[in-house]
Amino acid sequence: MAEIRAFKGMRFDTEKAGEIKSLCCPPYDIISESERLAFIEENPYNIIRLELPKGDSPYATAAELLKKWEDEGILKLEDKPALYIYEEEFTAYGKRNSIKGLICRLKVEEFSKGVVLPHEFTLSKAKEDRLNLMKATNCNFSQIYGLYMDEEHTSLSTIDECSKGAADLEFTDSDNITHRMWIVTDEAVLSKLTADFAERKIYIADGHHRYETALNYRNYCRENGISKEGDAQDYQMIFLCDMGHPGLVVFPTHRLVRDLESFDKETVLAKCEKYFDIEKHTGTDNMEETLMTADKAGKKAYGFYVGNSEWYELTLKDISVMDALLPELSVASRQLDVTVLHSLILEEIFGIDKENMAAQINLTYTKFFEEAISSVDEGKAQCSFVLNSTKVTEIRDVASAGEKMPQKSTYFYPKMITGMVMNKLV
Repeated sequence: MAEIRAFKGMRFDTEKAGEIKSLCCPPYDIISESERLAFIEENPYNIIRLELPKGDSPYATAAELLKKWEDEGILKLEDKPALYIYEEEFTAYGKRNSIKGLICRLKVEEFSKGVVLPHEFTLSKAKEDRLNLMKATNCNFSQIYGLYMDEEHTSLSTIDECSKGAADLEFTDSDNITHRMWIVTDEAVLSKLTADFAERKIYIADGHHRYETALNYRNYCRENGISKEGDAQDYQMIFLCDMGHPGLVVFPTHRLVRDLESFDKETVLAKCEKYFDIEKHTGTDNMEETLMTADKAGKKAYGFYVGNSEWYELTLKDISVMDALLPELSVASRQLDVTVLHSLILEEIFGIDKENMAAQINLTYTKFFEEAISSVDEGKAQCSFVLNSTKVTEIRDVASAGEKMPQKSTYFYPKMITGMVMNKLV
């Protein structure tokens, strides 16, 4: 099944480059332009220059800069192969929590082989950008985020044992997320951990674009004589976390509806009555709590926000309606909260089809509850739908069925930091 390897990670020499905190940044796809400029200002060697290059020839510029930093000793390869234990300590839902896993190389395989399983659809534009960067630099600056099943938590026990002492790298970022990394080079431990994954599948939690780009890059390298099967280009950097880890947090991604030619809440509510019980609320302070209570009771509930603190709790009457509507899908897929919302409301009532959703013509997304409310109040959206989180077990079941969720169905929190270790494909 999954083949993972230790590797000689490329890391900053902090004596030359500065504190590790000033050298790292979040993943490229969640950084605004103002944030990008702030990271550039913070340290002349911040990884943002390689992860998100700009200018007339951004990819060539990144390649030149990478070589320059390697030549100057700013970036150095590990002396011997290692596995990297990575922990994030963070606050979610008012509680301090932590997630810990393993950064390694993973041999990339086509999804059809059933070794690595996706759960969401992707956009081609993002994949093209990442492929161009990889072609120019032959390097992974950030990692894919993967999950694995291990009911006995054998790998996690090893990981915890190897990270009892002080971390080799540690800092707390501006979002109060503490990042820690332990560098493991003990050959017995490396052999044990790599062997653990021989019979496992990997479920992509985050980084579908990166993974599909990795496949495209591997194929490009083989087709152009740059690499052959078994070379470093067959392996990509990934963070692997036990699917049963108590620290896993998945935030919901809410839907904002905008720019419809006609929108009338009364018409929408009248049509919703066919499938949903409807309860009107005034004031949004308890909306998330109300929806989560319904979720814990096994109900499919949504917050339909129309502005001025007015919202409607929509609770699905009978889940069996989905069986008749989408018989071609697995039970796991057709019973997802996002599938119900998209099928019964966004498509059937609003007429927003899948192509429209993918192009974000009348539908946009936010992980922030506050933005789901303010966008309507400020007239940026006509209405919004507040959702509960997708469960990790649902992600597993959909992926295992060989299916994909609608785009933006999950938001694993927190994101992995970029810059503590990189994967130079040599």
